[in-house]
Amino acid sequence: MNFLAIEIGGTKTQLYAGTDAGEILDRRRFAVRREAGGEGIREDLASALPEMIAQWQPAAIGVGYGGPVDWRTGRIVKSHHVAGWDGFPFGEWLAQRAGVPVFVENDANVACLGEALHGAGRGCDPVFWVNIGSGVGGGLVSGGRLYHGAVPGEVEIGHVRLERDGTIVEDRCSGWGVDRAIRAEVAANPATMLAQVVAAHPPGGEAKHLAPALAKRCPAAAKVLRYAMGELAFALSHAVHLLHPEIIVVGGGMSLLGEPLRALLAEHLPGFLMDAFRPGPRVALAALREDAVPVGALALAAQRLTA
Repeated sequence: MNFLAIEIGGTKTQLYAGTDAGEILDRRRFAVRREAGGEGIREDLASALPEMIAQWQPAAIGVGYGGPVDWRTGRIVKSHHVAGWDGFPFGEWLAQRAGVPVFVENDANVACLGEALHGAGRGCDPVFWVNIGSGVGGGLVSGGRLYHGAVPGEVEIGHVRLERDGTIVEDRCSGWGVDRAIRAEVAANPATMLAQVVAAHPPGGEAKHLAPALAKRCPAAAKVLRYAMGELAFALSHAVHLLHPEIIVVGGGMSLLGEPLRALLAEHLPGFLMDAFRPGPRVALAALREDAVPVGALALAAQRLTA
């Protein structure tokens, strides 16, 4: 049985065809035109859908949306990235055009489902997902199914407070938070390898320069990453004490730093846990990488269609 999967983020829209076993049959990708807002994304989807539906005859469509949604109705609650989505009945809009059932979830939830069933979390239960990108998101799968709290969301690890003054995980651990930390480190220590790499590029997106600096064993780059992962480990310790997942899967753009990031997170986490919970859950990098949301959306469509 075939399904379609849609990922809607702040920079890209992805449209996949595949199976409930996570096999990808076809894929399309569109860059988000911010000036066109949500309407532009919907135009791209409306243009591509007829051909995909005719070719793959999907039984249902699963959607991973980058923001809070009402998963029961498919209505978008809010967009933090692109205008023109707040309150939009996307599930209804898409079902009318596709002629098949549509199921809409937050993208972090969907990615968690993909990794739990077909990625790094396969065979583990529960599976906790943390996405470190422009923001920080989370998801939880237990018994092979997504955990849901009351609408409009749950497992918002990025909004857990690190300080009473309102500082949250995203402020220090997201890509943007790491950008700020790198700028501060470079300003304080302008002679480091990290500073040289940053100076050789236009400003903005400084987090992407960590990888080449780490490859050259730059202490300044290691310091920035260690601090960010220490803060994230502290936040995740609260999730472990409340939910005690068997595995924490780390995805998103920052996770492409690979083993240095994973190892630091795994090193810090046990120190924040009660004795009985140590050493704590295994920490793994996402196996599906950029396909985590679409593969999860295929699984979502299959599960909800037969629920």
